[in-house]
Amino acid sequence: MTHNTPLSPRPLRHLADGRRRLMTAAQLRAHGVSAAETDEQCRPGGPWQRLLPNVVLLHPGPPTSEERLHAVLMYAARERTAADGGAPAGVPASVPVQPGGDKRPVLAYAEAMITGLAGLTLHGFRAAPPLPSLDAIDVLVPRLRRLRTTGCARIVRTTALPTAVQVTGVPVAPVARALADAVAGLSDAGVVRRLMTEAVRGGHCEPAAVVRELNRARLLSRPHVVDAVDSLVAEGRALAEQRLYRMVREHGLPEPAWNVDLRLPGGPHLGGVDAYWPEHSVALELDTRAHRQQDDDALWAEHARKREHLERLGVTVVHLTPRKLRDCPEHQATVVRTALMAAADREPAAYVVVLPR
Repeated sequence: MTHNTPLSPRPLRHLADGRRRLMTAAQLRAHGVSAAETDEQCRPGGPWQRLLPNVVLLHPGPPTSEERLHAVLMYAARERTAADGGAPAGVPASVPVQPGGDKRPVLAYAEAMITGLAGLTLHGFRAAPPLPSLDAIDVLVPRLRRLRTTGCARIVRTTALPTAVQVTGVPVAPVARALADAVAGLSDAGVVRRLMTEAVRGGHCEPAAVVRELNRARLLSRPHVVDAVDSLVAEGRALAEQRLYRMVREHGLPEPAWNVDLRLPGGPHLGGVDAYWPEHSVALELDTRAHRQQDDDALWAEHARKREHLERLGVTVVHLTPRKLRDCPEHQATVVRTALMAAADREPAAYVVVLPR
């Protein structure tokens, strides 16, 4: 028998032995299964069922959560042609084209990834619902793809597809993007707040990344989202401050004056800083800005003016971000230590008054 010879009814039964037991219409054709044969197998009471357009479940029972996830991706993925150098359907092959070959699935979903609540569940969010409870699974695709929401697949479009994260063999949108897509469909303020809090407290992403995605999705006009963002920013700042305290303690830096205001004697207010070493005239600021886009330029200009004023007075300003404190605290401690050591080689700074903030 050549590879082009259509498969007999017995190999049709053999197709359901694959671990995932899902195939696209294109994959079935590659196995020699005609459209008429597929229709016959998917008849009411038959051994197969159409889970989504062009996606066939090779058993009659309810699909598992894993099967639903992969079915949605199969439906939404761009089909690759021979010119793309990929499999005809551009999706996992549940079984080999030839009997006896390698049966490991080849994950090759093109231009599709799980997002929204299902994406957060895959990322391990406790506040996200379990997969079996979701009526629909959000799948992110490029804006110009000609797809429609149907069955358990809910299409979410984007002008710029992010780089997917592989979670148990499934391409998933990054946490910030999945969170924004989930929030877009939620009206319960408590659920929105819990998801955002877990995103930051669980170390999944920084507040600024979440707010950027919410702003991009034009969700910051919704009152319950704005309230949750305010809590998110406060949560992010608290975590960043804890990391800063730990960095100073664990890396043997001198203890600074924490959270203080600086003023000139009898003069104007110079601004607040997160830490200040008076003997070295070194100030440290945490950049925990995660505000709405329309406010960001003005806030950044205000921060820049404060920094320039302090540096004209001889005060060195060290600028750290929460992400750097989380990912490389040792390097950030070295940055601070270098600034403290350099104080001896600088001209004495102007005297400033340090007040609790």
